[in-house]
Amino acid sequence: MAKQKEIKVDYMMKRAVSRGAMKIENYKSRWFVLDSDNLKYYGGSLERRTREKGSIPISNIRAVEAVDEGMLDDKKFAFQVVYADKSNFYTLYVVALNDDQRKQWIEEIKKAAKAKDVPFLQKYHPGVWTKTLNRYNCCDQIDRNAPGCVLATEKERGPPPESIRNQGRIKLPPSIPSPTPPEGRNNGIQKEKKFYVAAYDYKPAEDGDLELITGDEYEILDDTRDHWWLAKNRKGDKGYVPSNYVKKKFDLESYEWYYKGVTRERSEATLKADGKDGCFMVRDSSTPGMYTISIFCGEGGGMVRHYHIKKSSDDKFYLAEKHQFATIPELVYYHKHNSGGIATRLRNPPIRNKNAPVTAGFGSSKWEINRDELEIFEMLGAGCFGTVHKGTWKGRVVAVKMTKENTMSEESFIEEARTMTQLSHDNLVQLYGVVTKTKPLIIVTEFMPYGSLLTYLKRHRARILSKVATLTDMCLQVCSAMVYLEQRGFIHRDLAARNCLVGENQVIKVADFGLARYVLDNEYISSQGAKFPVKWAPPEVLSYTRFSTKSDVWAYGVLMWEIFSGGQMPYDNMRNADVVDYVCHLNKRLEKPNASPEKLYSLMIECWHKDPDPRPSFKEIHKKLSGLLEVGNYPSIS
Repeated sequence: MAKQKEIKVDYMMKRAVSRGAMKIENYKSRWFVLDSDNLKYYGGSLERRTREKGSIPISNIRAVEAVDEGMLDDKKFAFQVVYADKSNFYTLYVVALNDDQRKQWIEEIKKAAKAKDVPFLQKYHPGVWTKTLNRYNCCDQIDRNAPGCVLATEKERGPPPESIRNQGRIKLPPSIPSPTPPEGRNNGIQKEKKFYVAAYDYKPAEDGDLELITGDEYEILDDTRDHWWLAKNRKGDKGYVPSNYVKKKFDLESYEWYYKGVTRERSEATLKADGKDGCFMVRDSSTPGMYTISIFCGEGGGMVRHYHIKKSSDDKFYLAEKHQFATIPELVYYHKHNSGGIATRLRNPPIRNKNAPVTAGFGSSKWEINRDELEIFEMLGAGCFGTVHKGTWKGRVVAVKMTKENTMSEESFIEEARTMTQLSHDNLVQLYGVVTKTKPLIIVTEFMPYGSLLTYLKRHRARILSKVATLTDMCLQVCSAMVYLEQRGFIHRDLAARNCLVGENQVIKVADFGLARYVLDNEYISSQGAKFPVKWAPPEVLSYTRFSTKSDVWAYGVLMWEIFSGGQMPYDNMRNADVVDYVCHLNKRLEKPNASPEKLYSLMIECWHKDPDPRPSFKEIHKKLSGLLEVGNYPSIS
């Protein structure tokens, strides 16, 4: 076979093509050779070329474009060659010596591709996917194979290949889901495949689970379980993965700037903590289906501005009416390059906590933990269950509760433990598992570095009592967890500030849900043998030991009172018997804390209705609190 004529030859630098979980970016100098059929690169030095190191058929190339300055590890004069390999797409990044050399190579490769009628992609990324950010630095997508965010040169564009068709637009879910065919029938319609992208690395803890690599794509085969989904990777390997480690492909969640479920107060705290001008996030508005952009502006000592993303009559998104876009990502991309009427152009989203979220148990079916795998360190506290220690399980920091003998109804608790490990929410302290095969019984949970909410409130009372929004946000976080439990028919029975814990960034999580049923302690037992803390109990529990979600609502009202009083003891200086008389017979309630606005005290009073039914549900409380937190002045722009 005759040797192909070499069209262009140069000695340039390339970045290693990422095909796995490499954590560093490798650069090497190579001889690049372009002929009519292939783009090849060779080893060697500037003086001589050695053996071939790699080759890309021209027919496989799908894009050749410059990389924006500074995007590729601050290197200048970089360009990219996007190519197909079986069903996957890869990108070769090349660093030229100067801009002229870069332009010449882009032009020559495009000429060679055009001669073969190669179908180029309609869009490309002017930035790169980096391992330090775990996202593209141009559009903030976490998917390594995400569709491009900038239109390619018009004359180069062709129809998109079948494997990436319909990827250019991110459709928001419809407000009303399509009807589902009757069970057992699909009406001849093939079930649509579900593709997700890993947002975090995951190392399996047991057989049957599947490793996740950040940025890689996975097909979800079964998502009927809440927290563990059956997935398949590109190699065809199958196993269970934690559902909160993956994000839906082509959805807002696949963008680093989208903060699902974040309140106005928490958005301000997060953006101020980052403190960079133009730092921004897109979050859900209090109005369902609507979104808000929150931006940190450095002027005037630093403040956060909030802009509602509006929707036109023809379903276009905009901040300023003269700049309308088919999708929210397109709107964000525009305002990253043009202020377009807002206070400052968008720069980058906040740097997220690199720690992966907690999983529901250590594995898809693992809830019994081997005692030998636990390392137990210093004691953090003691309570009616026993002692709480800091510990580790296979390198992961955990909290270890070592129960005292005769403090729990162990057999009953063990029956419930498996169910409890499958309860998982951002504002619930995760129960990972239990040690039951040796004594004492050990409960292993998520570790929360700042201890109980009660202690936190007391310690920071002077600083936070003037911050109504912060205190309200604490209430909202606890309420979010209780909505989750309410929806699953799970009763806490001991909701109080002492049973909530504080984590990084003032995240509040509810702990010890359901455990009160198993306590054998006189402090929790009335004369009738019922288990409850009197000062947080409603009349029906004090009189008839009737527990329900509505008894949790009463306790939640008391917890709100604790928050707005800075951790004071409710009914201070009153004995339990006096509290029963005060609440049940005199029908009196706790007085308004000085820090509480009237609207929030009115909500507490609603929680303390003498009859359970008129008390609001946690869902209703959540809606009211969200509305109060979202109230504010939104700038109007045109």
